[in-house]
Amino acid sequence: MNKPTLIYQAPIATRSGYGDHARDVLYSLRALDKFDIKIISTRWGNTPMDALRYENEFHRWIFENVIGGFSEKPDVFVQVSVPNEFQPRGVFNIGITAGIETTQCAADWVIGSNNMDLVIVPSEHSKKSIADIVYNQADKNTGQVLAQHKFNKQIEVVFEGYDEKVFRNDNIVSIPDLDSIEEDFAYLFVGHWLKGDIGEDRKNVGMMIKTFAMAFKNEVKKPALVLKTSSATFSIRDREHIFRKIKESLGNDFGKVPVYLLHGDLSDIEMNSLYHHPKIKAMLNFTKGEGFGRPLLEFSLTGKPIIVSGWSGHVDFLKDGAILLEGELKNVHDSAADQFLLKEARWFNVNISKSLPIIKDVFVNYEKYLTNSKKLADTNKEKYSISKMTDVLNSIFTKLGVYNKSQPKFQQLQLPKLKMLNND
Repeated sequence: MNKPTLIYQAPIATRSGYGDHARDVLYSLRALDKFDIKIISTRWGNTPMDALRYENEFHRWIFENVIGGFSEKPDVFVQVSVPNEFQPRGVFNIGITAGIETTQCAADWVIGSNNMDLVIVPSEHSKKSIADIVYNQADKNTGQVLAQHKFNKQIEVVFEGYDEKVFRNDNIVSIPDLDSIEEDFAYLFVGHWLKGDIGEDRKNVGMMIKTFAMAFKNEVKKPALVLKTSSATFSIRDREHIFRKIKESLGNDFGKVPVYLLHGDLSDIEMNSLYHHPKIKAMLNFTKGEGFGRPLLEFSLTGKPIIVSGWSGHVDFLKDGAILLEGELKNVHDSAADQFLLKEARWFNVNISKSLPIIKDVFVNYEKYLTNSKKLADTNKEKYSISKMTDVLNSIFTKLGVYNKSQPKFQQLQLPKLKMLNND
């Protein structure tokens, strides 16, 4: 019996969070060996499309299976994107999205999600932000409800598994820039510095820097803060832009605490080496919301403490072992809002007064936090690998009968040639 045909449309070649997610899911789909897979490569904003390396066997397989388009409806169509772009182009349609970092998605996300037979998200937070939202479409004059938009299809959570071949404590390369840091104890932040006033951008980088400065500016012995961050590119202009934002965040405290900017493109092996570097002692993140939070999962495997906001997607895999900061939900600020991050939606604001002493205590009493963080590492290594992610995907597909979506295929009829026996 022929395998079901599967068209995979995704930003597969991009250097983006969606690109990473798309490659991981495709890796699992290939490992399942249940489909005849072809790939349509799409863009993701202005992110570079140079993430694939031909010397990598999996990436080479991707190159060999990319197609420009298709005319015949596939058995299974998978689209990795934001839900307002979801289009049903197969017999069975699957939409994969990171979801939204706030409490609710836009109405067109609900409508788009209902185009698919199955929606896959990476966390319970992402699931809730789509599945629990209801929009009433009302007449502008009378206020009468004309239509109600709510999600009415199947939605499943499939976490973003880490690559067991890369994220190991024995897979280390040198990062000379880190060796030059004078301090022996450094907090690490990893993430994009996105739009928004100080204290209002999604990762809340500026307020995190200010809080770090408040905690240690008057101390004789100070730890360092290493920022692996950028806006959208790794250009010199972007680096200078980030440096100005660091100075703005520190204000009068600039120069009073050691803050280092690590700006540029690092491979997965280099990121793993960054996490395991002996001067990197803990991860710090004041994020307002995560669909999943891949760097947080990757860093948790080191067994070092993580200090992070206690809300949204990453709580799925950090609730038993990380240091979850208290705070409250507030509306998205005008400076950060857009068509996806709605002003009427809410996300997390860390309580600075309660967080500041915690950051200091991790530095002063580091050893006492290692017991829980090492247990967390053991748990996450076991539960959140890409192999376990493949198992989860297989279980969902089996439950929903996705492997049985083959439709009758047209076969060219081959008639036998007739042989003339005699002239009569």
